[in-house]
Amino acid sequence: MLSIILKPVFLLSMPGESEWLLILLVILLFFGGKKIPDLMRGIGKGVREFNDAKQHVKDEIEAGMKEKDQPATTPAATPAPAADSTVVTTTPTAETNL
Repeated sequence: MLSIILKPVFLLSMPGESEWLLILLVILLFFGGKKIPDLMRGIGKGVREFNDAKQHVKDEIEAGMKEKDQPATTPAATPAPAADSTVVTTTPTAETNL
């Protein structure tokens, strides 16, 4: 019973040898022998651009992941004065207030 229902689906599967020949003949008739190399060249450029864009996105994602994995660097803290150093403070005198 199931095979009767699915039989039309199986008929629409991949084309066989005769179907491929018919498809190629129709393409040859539509485009002609001189246009097919240009068509294939355009398809090749499109595939190459797609692969370049895909690689660029992949590189961007990997760079972002590496950036996330690296620990954030904090600015170096200023060292505290040593215990034996003296801190000199000055107070304003009357002469500086002229």
